[in-house]
Amino acid sequence: MSVLTTDRLLIRPWRDDDREPFAQLNADPHVMEHYPASLSRTESDARVDEIVEHFAEQGWGLWAVELRATRQFIGFVGLWPRPYVTGGPMVEIGWRLARSHWGRGYATEAARAVLRFGFEHLELDEIVSFTVPQNQRSRRVMERIGLHHDHGRDFDHPRVDPTTHPHLVRHVLYAITRADWEAQVSPSSPNAAP
Repeated sequence: MSVLTTDRLLIRPWRDDDREPFAQLNADPHVMEHYPASLSRTESDARVDEIVEHFAEQGWGLWAVELRATRQFIGFVGLWPRPYVTGGPMVEIGWRLARSHWGRGYATEAARAVLRFGFEHLELDEIVSFTVPQNQRSRRVMERIGLHHDHGRDFDHPRVDPTTHPHLVRHVLYAITRADWEAQVSPSSPNAAP
């Protein structure tokens, strides 16, 4: 299974000792503000099981992220298949980091490495990301890594109950094609990442 590295981060498969800090992250109401509910320890562990199983089958997915300097687990960043969103199969890039590590550019740094993997190794034609309109933090990350809001593909999330969570139903969709990503990272591009 692939391991990705950046200047500050190790983006790697999951280990059993990631389960406890991941459960703490998923129980944090600030981290889970834009989700219908926080996760119990049982639900969090089940999510890890699902991620690990996907990695075993596909060789990619939602990687655990740790700080290279301290070896501390801080959350996940990765790719996930989303067949149900707007009617056709697509691959989403997503992230969830512990609140104590927000505002330091880690999500952006890791997501750039994951985008590269998706386009160069998986040869995906497009990668999307989505969230509720009010999640400005994630939307800024999407924009920093080069995704653009595709207004015509915004959607009502089919797995969110509109009677209990009406403010979480509508989702904005951001996307980037491989061609746009290649232009963005080309050395001759004025927007090329350093």
